[in-house]
Amino acid sequence: MRKYFMLEINLTDESFKKTDITDIFEEYIGGTGAATKLMYDENNQANPYDPESSVYFSIGPFSNIFPVSTKTVAMFRSPLTGNMGESHAGGRMALALYGAGIHVLKITGKSKHPCFVVIENDTVEFRRANSLKGMSALATERVLRDSIKSSHKRSILRIGPAGERKSSIACAVVDGSRHFGRLGLGGVLGSKNLKAVVISGNNYLKVPDKIKFNKFYKSLYDKVVKSPLMKKYHDLGTAMNVLPLSEINGLPTRNFSQGYFENAEKIGGEAFAEKHLAQQTACAHCQVGCIHMGTLREEFNSEEHMYKMNKVSYDYELIYACGSNLSIESTDQILKILLYIEKQGWDAMSMGVVMAWATEAYQRGIIDDSHTDGLVLNFGDSQAYLQLMDNIKNERNEFYKDLEMGAAFCAEKYGGEDMAIVFGKNEAPGYMTGLYSFLGYATGVRHSHLDSGGYSIDQKAPKNEAISNELTKKLYDDAVWRMILNSMVICLFARNVYDTETIIEGLKLMDEKEYSEEALQKTARKIHVIKYRIKQRFGFEITAENIPGKLTKIQTTNGKVSEKAFKEQLEYYNSLLEKDFAEFPEITV
Repeated sequence: MRKYFMLEINLTDESFKKTDITDIFEEYIGGTGAATKLMYDENNQANPYDPESSVYFSIGPFSNIFPVSTKTVAMFRSPLTGNMGESHAGGRMALALYGAGIHVLKITGKSKHPCFVVIENDTVEFRRANSLKGMSALATERVLRDSIKSSHKRSILRIGPAGERKSSIACAVVDGSRHFGRLGLGGVLGSKNLKAVVISGNNYLKVPDKIKFNKFYKSLYDKVVKSPLMKKYHDLGTAMNVLPLSEINGLPTRNFSQGYFENAEKIGGEAFAEKHLAQQTACAHCQVGCIHMGTLREEFNSEEHMYKMNKVSYDYELIYACGSNLSIESTDQILKILLYIEKQGWDAMSMGVVMAWATEAYQRGIIDDSHTDGLVLNFGDSQAYLQLMDNIKNERNEFYKDLEMGAAFCAEKYGGEDMAIVFGKNEAPGYMTGLYSFLGYATGVRHSHLDSGGYSIDQKAPKNEAISNELTKKLYDDAVWRMILNSMVICLFARNVYDTETIIEGLKLMDEKEYSEEALQKTARKIHVIKYRIKQRFGFEITAENIPGKLTKIQTTNGKVSEKAFKEQLEYYNSLLEKDFAEFPEITV
């Protein structure tokens, strides 16, 4: 049986200790399950920006061992929602934590000075980061990679200026272009005066049975590389979703005013590949290469006609948020906006939705020139959006400072709540397919499209059967099962590769422990229940969720979504959750 360890770091007194948490991994598998249990047991009611507020980074039993098991889970209290925050990132962080012999990294406290932490195997160093203060997320990575020497593979987690400002929509950037994007982790790390964490190590697992391992590994490898299960991610990547979603009226356009973008072909995956694609990269131990890097040529000396080349990561969610949803029809302009966001360290989805809300609020007269300091906001005006972000960065006035608090906060303060496209106070993902996409955002533990496949249910359901308890039960079951996938921790792009039988076989091979499908389902329900109990501690009630008013007036893939249908299915979803609460009465608020 393998051993699993947690490294606890306290930034206040620069102390650290390593503890054995094998018992938690045995019961909750790892990843999101282990982090959830640790957060629940800590029962910390601290404000997200209080020094006592904890952040957990967790990997799983398949991390760095099997293909596409590439993600790291971050758990924290979200400054954006005030609720449980959970975000996943790829890159090399799971590999580095594994190499350092760390399965959970817990960070608490607040440094007296701007700092970064260097972890290599069992050593932990706390270093001053004064020279990094105000530095972009991109520049910080370059500086640390050049200055911190290691003979092992390193992962660099860092924040940009947005995190230093404690922005509620700030992300934490991992390695080249991966992110803990959602729910404001960057702001939490900024509140701790933590600019970066550099992780490396050379601890490796001895395979218990090489013959069985190689056979199992090859079967997974063939599914990932040689079958059609993950082919789309390697080809055009998720950017290929732009055109099909527009064709079925499911692509959010101009702040979710419609699902069809008349210039979709100009910003689809095909257009990006033709004009910009320079490189496809992958997270550590992934054979797919879904990370698509586009080149952006920018002039920096007009008198001498001198240019520089930037590489900018793009995918569907970024193209929707900063493209169709802002009515931007130029791939160059989308990349410019994304590059600005990357340097500042914002979550691109949140920033796109915030800017779309601000534009519609301006056009409706809810905000005016006194708020924007004379900046005119029009959909399609990329230069105005670049200036808007510059004003936010420079904290030009109270309104621009407020935009970093998220769309829900701004709508509550200034008005226009019906057109703030948020669920659980988190800015919405880019699927406008119908009731089940919206229901999935409202009920998901992360308020994300990756909590469940609601958008897929919408697209597969016959129009005359688009609303039913049966489909809501399917949404619920999918959300629960993803507790197992996120505890392994696999990339959810590989969810069809890692079916139940494969997971059971892999766990038996590596942990020498027998699991049944029934036992995994029960563990999944238990993790799901604990997550909701944590959310309830922080004031979340699923039945209090509402659909933004605007979304009941527009056409989606499956037609209009009524508030009545949304509420009815929300109640039914809650009844399924109540049954699981009853199964685990010992897990209380």
